[in-house]
Amino acid sequence: MADASLRIAGLYKNLNTIARFVTEWAVEIGFDDRAVYALQMAVDEACSNIIEHAYGGEGKGDIVLECTPKDDGLQVKIVDFGVAFEPESIAAPELDAPLDTRSAGGLGLFLMRQLMDDVRFEFKPGENTLYLFKRLETTA
Repeated sequence: MADASLRIAGLYKNLNTIARFVTEWAVEIGFDDRAVYALQMAVDEACSNIIEHAYGGEGKGDIVLECTPKDDGLQVKIVDFGVAFEPESIAAPELDAPLDTRSAGGLGLFLMRQLMDDVRFEFKPGENTLYLFKRLETTA
């Protein structure tokens, strides 16, 4: 299978199209329902964060996705052209703290890291890239 890419406006209504794009690839490669759901959730969270934080709202920039099959899984590359951030500066969420005392933010990044086998960022002037990798579980 060759790589496939999708360039789409950063709008919340486009999250369904993005999910279908990633799902088609995950199913084609052979992921089970649980792994497909994990990919959908991680990509949805990443793209929602791009719209909200990198672009500061809907319709202010595009999101580019690229699915690349690997021998042992699927890599999803997500590129935006908005405001960069420092992933290391995002504190882990205080999951045991009462809701009214928790700090805002950090849950999405935590979720992506829990759902994916690898989460990596690259930042260049004017371009932010997120690499999500999900390993294909094989039964022996």
